[in-house]
Amino acid sequence: MRRLAAGALVLLLFFQAAAVLAVEPPKITARSAILLDQATGRILFSKNAYEQLPMASTTKIMTAILALESGRLSDVVKVSEYAAGIGGSSVDLDAGEEKTLEELAYGLILRSGNDAATAIAEHLAGSVEKFARKMTERAKVLGAVQSNFMNPHGLHHEDHYTTAFDMAVITAHAMTIPKFKEISTTEEIRISWPGRPYDRLLRNQNRLLSTYEGADGVKTGWTTPAGRCFVGSATRDGWQLISVVLNAPQMWEDTEEMLDFGYSFYRWHTVLAAGQPVKTADVKGGTTDRVSLVAGREVALPLKEDEAEYLRFHFNLNEPLAAPLRVGREAGSLDIYFGDQLVDSVPLLAGETVEKRGIIHFIRKLFQRRALSALPVPGR
Repeated sequence: MRRLAAGALVLLLFFQAAAVLAVEPPKITARSAILLDQATGRILFSKNAYEQLPMASTTKIMTAILALESGRLSDVVKVSEYAAGIGGSSVDLDAGEEKTLEELAYGLILRSGNDAATAIAEHLAGSVEKFARKMTERAKVLGAVQSNFMNPHGLHHEDHYTTAFDMAVITAHAMTIPKFKEISTTEEIRISWPGRPYDRLLRNQNRLLSTYEGADGVKTGWTTPAGRCFVGSATRDGWQLISVVLNAPQMWEDTEEMLDFGYSFYRWHTVLAAGQPVKTADVKGGTTDRVSLVAGREVALPLKEDEAEYLRFHFNLNEPLAAPLRVGREAGSLDIYFGDQLVDSVPLLAGETVEKRGIIHFIRKLFQRRALSALPVPGR
């Protein structure tokens, strides 16, 4: 029996140790990396995620956003000599060739065409320099405030940089654009090639699409100063994760390890149900002095086991609330933090109607008080 007990204890300690080892963060080669929940923006893993680094052709995600948000995909773009002669990876565009903006967007993401990127920039902004300024401005609006763009393609420039966090934020937005997601998941497509008896065949350089379950993006990149860079995305059971690795010698392995970490150790948890009462608030001038406030929608978050204790809640409302209040009226908001990171903000709604106190209410209360005072007191 003692031997059995000792054996059981050894097994228990083994499985406990294995569990501890299993939740250790990924060991990756990237200098900078991040894993982000697309829906909430919650950071699930990071390594030097705020270090400003060159990002090579992952730049083109921002270029694609501006192209697609322009709403001009049917525009016919005439390729300039400058665009046709740009160095690095290309779609082999010829000077004077005409392409639709949509064709160039496919060449931009699938083939990583620097010529396509340049042609897009010149067409939409008049010059590469003006377009790069628009890229930086749009990135800051999206929340990528530590990025600076000097060109639309990612060829090295000392003042062209981003962070893993910024690139994840940019990509999380890009993946909300249906056309971007369509392009990034396309494995191959043919576009016209004037003067030749065949079309251009564009094959997606993102091998994750064929090697990782649920992969649906996004973009590769490489220059000597930037090293190997990759922005990835995967969706399983409707749950989308965004990964970024910058200067990653083993970018494919790093990406898969990070995504595996997210899907293995995090689960979606409902923090608040829609309509769930969360607070009562003072009411001024109403037929009642307090009102129940309820969550305006469901709040769910990816959490590891026992992480719920790290959630913090901050109420934003000015009490007392002024009557009248109609049921369902927005009365404030509730910010939800994981540690110091704001992960969601939900509106707070009035859970019931509170009428404004008037003369009729005053008379009714007066009669109620008089009726109560007229009742016999027990024991007298």
